[in-house]
Amino acid sequence: MSLTALPGDRAAVPAVASADPATASTSTSAAAAAAAAAPASAPVVAVVAFDRISPFHLSVPCVVFGDRHPEAPRFDLRVCAAEAGPLRTSAGFSLQPEHTLAALALAEIVIVPSWRDAAETPPAELLAALRAAAARGAQLVGLCLGTYVLAAAGLLDGRRVTTHWGWTADLAARYPACTVDPDVLYVEDGGVLTSAGTTAGLDCCLHLLRRRYGTAVANRIARRLVMAPHRQGGQAQFVEQPLPATPRDERLAALLDWVRGHLDQPHSLDSLAARLATSRRSLSRHFRQLTGGSVGDWLLAERLARAQQWLEDSTLPVEQIAERCGFGSPASFRLHFSRRFGIAPSTWRAQFRG
Repeated sequence: MSLTALPGDRAAVPAVASADPATASTSTSAAAAAAAAAPASAPVVAVVAFDRISPFHLSVPCVVFGDRHPEAPRFDLRVCAAEAGPLRTSAGFSLQPEHTLAALALAEIVIVPSWRDAAETPPAELLAALRAAAARGAQLVGLCLGTYVLAAAGLLDGRRVTTHWGWTADLAARYPACTVDPDVLYVEDGGVLTSAGTTAGLDCCLHLLRRRYGTAVANRIARRLVMAPHRQGGQAQFVEQPLPATPRDERLAALLDWVRGHLDQPHSLDSLAARLATSRRSLSRHFRQLTGGSVGDWLLAERLARAQQWLEDSTLPVEQIAERCGFGSPASFRLHFSRRFGIAPSTWRAQFRG
């Protein structure tokens, strides 16, 4: 994918592709070399670009699946477009995708990173290519307003989905056949992933990696990107007060750190309120302001995340993992784990250990 700078006012000066044969030859050679360097078995990830795309939204899947991350699987990333290039971006430069929509026919994962206008129907050629990819079983991902593109293709009917909070009401009104959740960071339903805006797209891509390759791989990439290793999809898109602002909030943040170190112990709203010397109502309100969720939801998410680590990094029996993570019984642990991840703990271990 090549870039072309736009001098001055980008609205007045259209993007112009280089007419230099040497430059074009170099670009073609580079593309051929990149294709030859990719392992034959590397899964193809197709990312759909379009005119007036946000560079940040395009970069999200590219940095996760296109960059080389040590001790992580390699992907054959192909940025493609239905329109002829160069494509203008919202940041004053243009780009030239090296692939057409034919890449979708080969892709194991197809990502629509956004869309330029929620009110604009995407090109029929793009919608047809997405339907064909879905029909052959490709993993479909719509990030931010990319959810609109999947909805326009009829691929979200009967599914639970999300998008940027500013457009959730509009999405629900225009596509009533899908169920729009306005609060969550990302949603996976029946092989289709959709996410909220901006950084939630990174969370969604890391979730996809985690589901396919395990927690350790996703955590390593998150560490290289200097971001939180795991934000649950059910977390609120934004919280009223994301950082401690008062001594009480600082004490609550310290309490959460303590609970993470004592997950094997029983915890409840009452016990935590007593430890913080506050009322149930006050703790519940401040907890939601600080984390965006309830005490019970946060505690379950922490216990399941810790269980994933034990399953992947240890040989402990499932029964001991259930005890160390604070589940009341192995049966309760298996039930919660299967509900959250869709597979049994033993299956997760078999897939992701090592």
